[in-house]
Amino acid sequence: MTSEQITNTGSVSGDCGSAQARARTHVQAYVQTQARQNGSAKDGSATNGPARNDSAKGGPSGQKHGLQRCHAMLRPVSLRALLPWLTSIIGVASALCLVIAWFPSTVWNTPIVSSDAPAHYYFIHRLLDEGLGAALHLWPHDSFYPPLFHICAYLVIKIAALFGVQCSIYAAFNITWIIASGVIFPAGMLVLCRYFLRRWNRGNPISNPISRISQASSTPESSSVSESSNVSNQQVSSAVNRQYNVTFDATFVLRNLIGLFVPVLAVSSVCHPYGLLNAGPLIAFGFATSLLPFLIAATLRLFDAIAAREHIAKWLAITAVAGVVCLVAHPRIAFTYALILVPFIVLRLPWKLILGAFIAMCVGAVAFVALMLTSFKSDRWANPDSWFHSHQPSKNLWESISFCLTDGLDGFPAILFALLLIAGTAAAFVCASRRAAARASDSFSSAASTVVPVASADVDVDASTSDIAVSAADSPVSVSCPPPASHSNATDAASASSESSRLRRNDRLRDVIALTAAFLLVALVYVCTVTLVGALPNIISAPWYRDENRIMTMLPLVALPLLVIGINALAECVSACAASASFAPSASSFSTKNSASSVPSLSSASAVSSVKNASFASNWIVLIAVFLVIAILAVSAQIVCPSRSAARDTIIAHSSLNQSDPNEQLTEQKIDVLRKVTERTGTQATIISDPLNGSMYAETLFNANMLYPIINARTDVPSAPFGKVETAFASGDAQQVLGTVCPLTDAPEYFLTMGDQAQSLQSFPYRAQYDSFHNEELIDTYVDGGTLVKVADYSQYGQGWALYRFGCTD
Repeated sequence: MTSEQITNTGSVSGDCGSAQARARTHVQAYVQTQARQNGSAKDGSATNGPARNDSAKGGPSGQKHGLQRCHAMLRPVSLRALLPWLTSIIGVASALCLVIAWFPSTVWNTPIVSSDAPAHYYFIHRLLDEGLGAALHLWPHDSFYPPLFHICAYLVIKIAALFGVQCSIYAAFNITWIIASGVIFPAGMLVLCRYFLRRWNRGNPISNPISRISQASSTPESSSVSESSNVSNQQVSSAVNRQYNVTFDATFVLRNLIGLFVPVLAVSSVCHPYGLLNAGPLIAFGFATSLLPFLIAATLRLFDAIAAREHIAKWLAITAVAGVVCLVAHPRIAFTYALILVPFIVLRLPWKLILGAFIAMCVGAVAFVALMLTSFKSDRWANPDSWFHSHQPSKNLWESISFCLTDGLDGFPAILFALLLIAGTAAAFVCASRRAAARASDSFSSAASTVVPVASADVDVDASTSDIAVSAADSPVSVSCPPPASHSNATDAASASSESSRLRRNDRLRDVIALTAAFLLVALVYVCTVTLVGALPNIISAPWYRDENRIMTMLPLVALPLLVIGINALAECVSACAASASFAPSASSFSTKNSASSVPSLSSASAVSSVKNASFASNWIVLIAVFLVIAILAVSAQIVCPSRSAARDTIIAHSSLNQSDPNEQLTEQKIDVLRKVTERTGTQATIISDPLNGSMYAETLFNANMLYPIINARTDVPSAPFGKVETAFASGDAQQVLGTVCPLTDAPEYFLTMGDQAQSLQSFPYRAQYDSFHNEELIDTYVDGGTLVKVADYSQYGQGWALYRFGCTD
């Protein structure tokens, strides 16, 4: 067959790649073409040798054929580039809709009344007052607090103002949380899971039955065939392999089906993001957790670059930028990052880098201990058993372990998640171990043989998919053509050596071991936090303040990737078992027919086609089953979700103004009083009050200038006026009080009483420092002496409620 006929054959596949019948015809024609070419080359090598060499080395006919093969590949590659982006957009959009549907509508106009919420509202308010320059000293006493979340909320307000929309602090707070939880976090989990899926499916022979025929052709019956005939058969099957992989790749579809549901599963658990919005809310730590998957994925790509000794600078820079962003969101996220990365560091880095990483971790641990010792004064540091003395276990051992295995889901979805996680992890270990053994055997055989086998299953699949596989993180327009058919012996030897080295890395097994180890480490920290007591659990969980809510956020980061590769491994095992019965007779027929002749015929192509059809049924039935299982898990997790519903109900209760206790942080009566107080004092005068009675919300509700806009007004910071004012007010000395309060600002200073401290804040460890601000006898003494002058009485709202002005001489 002439080169023009070969070109026409290639163009049939390019024009009709989506039609199954034409694709099958092209496969058969391609086999016949290559067979006849090999036969002609063997018979006429003496007379036609130079012409063949010219074509193989890139002559006019060879170049035209290569260009046409590129054209044939272009359409399938475009589909492969589009599908990951499409499934990513659908998955993340679905996750965003779930987060918005869950979000309590009551907090758009009123604040979340909880322990940490006033501080976050105040930080945003301070940025609005002072500009981005305040980002480095957000605390009232001008010390540093991680500002990234608050900067994002500030930008939301500013961007809305550009379009003439007035966005409140509470609305900006909520929008930033929704974007972080409904877009950034699920997208990061998708990137992380697809990273592991791509590594797992790299060189996967299950989806390609033609490579099975290539392996089966090397049987004892075919060993008597001449060496040139065997090489010809291997070249033919390898070429068909590449064409087959372009148009049919079950693992590629499976990767995207799983990726479609990863963002949904990422926001299905109460572990994150819902738990942190209810717990405080722990906004800065939650924002850092939402960013963390990107940092982990970038770090793992850096490890890949180090192993391959290429693009190291690029991924080092990306990892460094991602790390700085996460640290600006919340520095304590470094402990979560280190805990999850430790197994990967041990299994995937050279020993010198492992040593360096652990030295860096030790230095960080020492710095953290020094910071805690200098920042928090305590006489219990030498006795770890007494740390967190008020902490009480919340779950028994079985409850804490089952919570980890179910990723915090409830009911039927929890059972299904745990079963898939356990079965998938076991399947992943089996598949990875068997593949590692097979690679070791192949490596040994390659070393003992003088002829490098071209038709190895892993080599063939990698040779084709490495040029055209496109993930969500890759460029959607990258297309590569196969190299020319002929290479120098030196190039072949170098390529074979590089491939052998790559195959010995056992990426699958290392990933499974590392992910399982990371999951077990997270589970250990969680169990120590919620179940165990004593010195050792205190030390292990201390970096997270022995707080269950912070530690829960780590579970999806390790459970979801482990579940994803486990489901992929289960599908691979089922597909292999289902197709094995079809592979055996077809491969045997292929081998027998080739042993009779050195040139494969159309019957060989028929064997290829029959195996392809059998594998089509087995692989795609498995894909449908996997799709249904993941869909059932994702959908049922949205239907059966009492934990998430409970968190939502708690937030709604915290944001409600209809409280039975009049001393709670915010009630309708307190809102009225704070409004009237601000109208009377203006927004420049300083108002001093016990922040635990809810008065601190006046700062963001009505733009009042509260001396205590947060509940944690530390007294051990010399630059802060809090300690001085508290000490002076508690002294009973009028001169000391006026001498401390009056110089605070040039505007008048007021004192507000609104009853006792709220019951919901009784767990605050420093609440006693504000006792003097609601001591009625002390207040009456200052009133009698003229230190305080009553300017408004609010006793109709509560006993003793009043606004006083300090007797400063203006």
